[in-house]
Amino acid sequence: MLNKSFDSPLQHPLVSVLVNISKKFGEAMPHIHIEYSGNLEQVVDMTALCEALRKEAVYIDALPMPGVRVRASRVDHYAIADGNPKHGFVDISVRLREGRPEDVKQDVIARIFEAARVFLHSAMDTHSIGLSAELREINAGLSPKCGTIREHLEDSV
Repeated sequence: MLNKSFDSPLQHPLVSVLVNISKKFGEAMPHIHIEYSGNLEQVVDMTALCEALRKEAVYIDALPMPGVRVRASRVDHYAIADGNPKHGFVDISVRLREGRPEDVKQDVIARIFEAARVFLHSAMDTHSIGLSAELREINAGLSPKCGTIREHLEDSV
């Protein structure tokens, strides 16, 4: 069976096993990805922003704490508005497993956005920064996951 070829990688039996493991552990998400313009590197502590969003996310009942991941990526090539290099951006993408009601998804994105807005308030008072956020649902059948984080969690949040 190991040498069998498949028309699609999704037909491989291992994918089915991973999907079933994923379903067993429930909604193993969200992943929060922050993209930011490189000119904000000296203006905003991105590590602290990641931590602020993580802290908010783990207190949202619809988001299982073991699945919370927050990361930030600096973008060095961009163009904004009139082309003035003083403009910057912070764009937050929240990816969630499918299945949550619309009001829950709206609450999640509103709380994550508000946590970012509060964190960035002083920087936005003195710099030209666009803040945006988007929540996207992920089809669980097309997004297999596994890991050992749950086994290594300590009792504190």
